[in-house]
Amino acid sequence: MKKILPLLFSFFFLSAPSVFADNISDFTIEGISIGDSLLDYMTEDEIFEGIKFTKDWYYFLDNPYKYSQINLPNTFSKYDFVSVFIKNNATNEYISDKNEEFKILGSIGIIAYVEDFDECKKEQNKVSDIFYRMFSNTQKTETSYSHRSDPSGMSIKDDVIYSFDSGEYVVVSCENFEETFRLKKKWTEGLKISIHSKEIVSWFLDTKR
Repeated sequence: MKKILPLLFSFFFLSAPSVFADNISDFTIEGISIGDSLLDYMTEDEIFEGIKFTKDWYYFLDNPYKYSQINLPNTFSKYDFVSVFIKNNATNEYISDKNEEFKILGSIGIIAYVEDFDECKKEQNKVSDIFYRMFSNTQKTETSYSHRSDPSGMSIKDDVIYSFDSGEYVVVSCENFEETFRLKKKWTEGLKISIHSKEIVSWFLDTKR
């Protein structure tokens, strides 16, 4: 079990030139910023393989293939898993056309707390307290709901959302998947730090009716 001193969280999870930034592009996860090219971190072939692997993850959205989540190779010092979002200019189902930049529009860092939701919540509270001071110019919202990826309704997601005037979000989440569902999907669960552009935020909100 990873234990991190609360006062180190702001530097552990996000790096920023100023702790009171007005734009999410000022922050990074494992050195990755919104607006970077994914080609700086992966080859084009690796990106296309990543698109295939996650192609059905957002089936519950109105336009599930508009963007793609790509898992980065696991060579991280701070997180167990890191993934990013890019625009998916699909011409046939989900495979992207060549995009010279593969611009990153969102990023996620996860620390696993498998079947340890209580511990995840403790760490979420510590991080949220620090972020509340860091993001003093944002609106803070807390919400808990059934995870939309699990049709059974038995998987839970707790979010603390910091929304910028620009429409961008930073979210501190704890995910607790129903165990059979989690094992079937081969997913992890735990503490998630998400940085999302306005485009990705709008996409997530556009759920099938």
